[in-house]
Amino acid sequence: MSLQTHLAELERKHRQLEEAIAQAVASPSSSDLGVAELKRKKLLLKDEIERVRLTMPAPTLH
Repeated sequence: MSLQTHLAELERKHRQLEEAIAQAVASPSSSDLGVAELKRKKLLLKDEIERVRLTMPAPTLH
């Protein structure tokens, strides 16, 4: 898998977690612990996205 494909997949998962967090916060039956776990996963994904971006070569101007 190319770095660009991997980055796109990580960003997709990050957006899904954002949606899941928004739904959980809006739901009165969700637990604070569950929301905290989703936020932790989102933060880990954000860190991974940043690591991948740092390893990608800089775009060249042709």
